[in-house]
Amino acid sequence: MRITKHSHRHAEAILRNVPEYLPLWEEIQNMLAAITEEKLIQHFQENFEGKEEQTKSLSKTVNALVYEGLRAKTPKELKGQDDSSVWIAESQIFGESEYGLNEWRLDFARKVKITDLAVLDASKQIDSGISIEVAFNNAGSAAWNLIKPVIASELNHVKKNIQTSIGIVIAATEGFKKAGGYDSTVGTFETYTKMLVPMRDLISVPMLIIGLEAPETFRIAQERKNGKLYGRIELLT
Repeated sequence: MRITKHSHRHAEAILRNVPEYLPLWEEIQNMLAAITEEKLIQHFQENFEGKEEQTKSLSKTVNALVYEGLRAKTPKELKGQDDSSVWIAESQIFGESEYGLNEWRLDFARKVKITDLAVLDASKQIDSGISIEVAFNNAGSAAWNLIKPVIASELNHVKKNIQTSIGIVIAATEGFKKAGGYDSTVGTFETYTKMLVPMRDLISVPMLIIGLEAPETFRIAQERKNGKLYGRIELLT
């Protein structure tokens, strides 16, 4: 899949140059590169086109392929197991049960220990992490999607499940939104990059915005049945 990127507070440079982050950044890039247009078509047709669970956009397909590509596990699957070497889907931001609400969660998070540069000793490591939001929801939720990794990064009196140090937001570009059958109200890569300007002082954590470029070989065509819109693959010549 072709992508475009926007780096806030040197996020991409940190991912590339901090040795502990680099393998995870390569894993994310490989996951996105593996989501080919052929895979998008196949997954949509096998799971949604003309099926009982029909949908009008590529949203569920992209989410499923990201989940599979990261080989993510849910907290329920990890109960009683070491979770330091896997991506966790629907990871709760807070470690305290009173804050364990659906609103306080990240789409994906991964723990990592990095060298504590404050003491310049490679044997001294601190807990860190990367969070990922796959953001295909309403543009009105864009600010919240940016704020969640910031909340997960703050050092305060509420214990975090994974102490985020870098946030990544995966969003549709305007071209992908149009070709992928998304609602006109969906926030896009362009929405997020513009929003970072007035929110710069609030978004204190390094943040990488990844935009999915429009497919070149197909689009989602929509048709209305019984008052509802359904999508189907339309190959481009």
